Amino acid sequence: MALIHGLQKGSLRGDFFGGLTAAVVALPLALAMGVASGAGPLAGLYGAVFVGFFAALFGGTPAQVSGPTGPMTVVMAAVFTQFTAMYPDDPARGAAMAFTVVILGGLFQILFGVLRVGRYINLIPHPVVSGFMSGIGVIIILLQLGPLLGHLSPPGPLEAALAVPDLIGQPVLGALALGVLALLIVYLTPSAINRLMPSPLLALIVGTLVLLVVGGGGAIDTSGVTATLSGVAVLGPIPSGFPSPQWPVFELAHLPDMLKAAVMLATLGTIDSLLTSLVADNLTRTQHQSDRELIGQGIGNAVSGLFGGLPGAGATMRTVVNVRVGGRTPVSGMWHALLLLGVLTGAGAIVQYIPHAVLAGILIKVGTDIIDWDYLRHLRTAPRSGMIIMASVFFITVFVDLITAVAVGVIMASLIFVERMSALQIDSITAVTDPASATPLSADEKALMEQAHGRVLLFHIGGPMSFGAAKGMAGNLARFDEYDVLVLDLSDVPLIDDSAIRALDDMIHDAQRKERAVLLVSGREAVSTRLDRRGIYRKLAEGAVFAQRKAALEQAVALLPA
Repeated sequence: MALIHGLQKGSLRGDFFGGLTAAVVALPLALAMGVASGAGPLAGLYGAVFVGFFAALFGGTPAQVSGPTGPMTVVMAAVFTQFTAMYPDDPARGAAMAFTVVILGGLFQILFGVLRVGRYINLIPHPVVSGFMSGIGVIIILLQLGPLLGHLSPPGPLEAALAVPDLIGQPVLGALALGVLALLIVYLTPSAINRLMPSPLLALIVGTLVLLVVGGGGAIDTSGVTATLSGVAVLGPIPSGFPSPQWPVFELAHLPDMLKAAVMLATLGTIDSLLTSLVADNLTRTQHQSDRELIGQGIGNAVSGLFGGLPGAGATMRTVVNVRVGGRTPVSGMWHALLLLGVLTGAGAIVQYIPHAVLAGILIKVGTDIIDWDYLRHLRTAPRSGMIIMASVFFITVFVDLITAVAVGVIMASLIFVERMSALQIDSITAVTDPASATPLSADEKALMEQAHGRVLLFHIGGPMSFGAAKGMAGNLARFDEYDVLVLDLSDVPLIDDSAIRALDDMIHDAQRKERAVLLVSGREAVSTRLDRRGIYRKLAEGAVFAQRKAALEQAVALLPA
């Protein structure tokens, strides 16, 4: 296996410009997501650098650009708040534990890749993904309403929603004006200008320049909870340079919480990345390697957590921009990360003036982009079951947590699927006593059934038999009482599970208890092997198992009482 997946000759120019453009798009988003997470703007940049570089180097989606994303930032904000609150007198220790969770999440992702979990992500139904992503988009919007109005963001989406009336009643007008300006730029910038300069970067530059002009370039006030310039909250002084590693910190009492949060990050990062990989495949007409992608993302997240960076995943917006400009190989993703590293080592003096309200405006646009508007537009024509699943996942995502939402959605979708498949399986069961209505029978078999005069019950089962249809099998047989010989025909069953075998066992037992002969037709080797292992053949009389239905019917007629 090649060290770097997807390298191509002759793509260097496209990769150079793709990575450059992706870095321009990533810079404001990384800063904004760092602030939104509570870990600070540098954490966002660190995440973009380390996840972006190592996910491209070791991943399985050549044109994908990775870094902090909206969904991952939402979870990281909860993790950071949870662990720093455990140590109010030593927030640095809580922060170290939060970044340890990021490292653990990366290790779990590597494990997912080794165990080949990636193939199962594609099986998650669209209503689950739709409700999940829309819920994340709403969470981002709710959490950014406070900063947009010049205030600190409440700790959770429910608290943010409840605080909206008070926040609207007491806005910081300067911050609100800059936030509205940012919103206008990110939503209304013409596509021609957007191609030359991405609207998030344009909003960042314009909003910061407006504040500097209005504020007269004065000194930043760092005496309050947040740094301010002319009464508007800004990022404030931040150090520059390459980060130092922060070794993992564990507390045995909090280890279960850390592992739970790490699994949540890993699961979300897996879903987020592989969904973006599918987008990249559609754009480039290639095929990603999902398990390798998970290993690459896991390495990137583990390294990011080691250096105090945010967790990340495949970023759809940056990936699309990269591909459209010409990026086709992992070189573009690595180049994007190196460019951000260059910014990181010398941009502290400029970045300190960026207003929180401008970053909030940029993130609100990110939130609205994440919401699955296409599914919402088609709700009237969508299946009712899909609507219920989508709505359930959406509300659980917003008001409970993301992993619970996905788990509930998958379980609901699985139960609905099982119910529908069970109905189809039960419909495929045919109980035959009258040859005139027996569609699966040949002419010779119909003649044999006519000789039986309704005393032979042929129970024909077609298609795979699962636990969902087990009760229906027994229920169908219970409707018949007037017969002397039961022929169980499994010749058209390619697959049977333990629950269906148990139902078959009960049917044989009930017939034998009523002193009726039972014959079995089992034509498929896989089915026959399972029946033999479960001891079904040992419960039948000698010579009662047949490979062909005609032979079984001949024996059934011979067994009829004179």
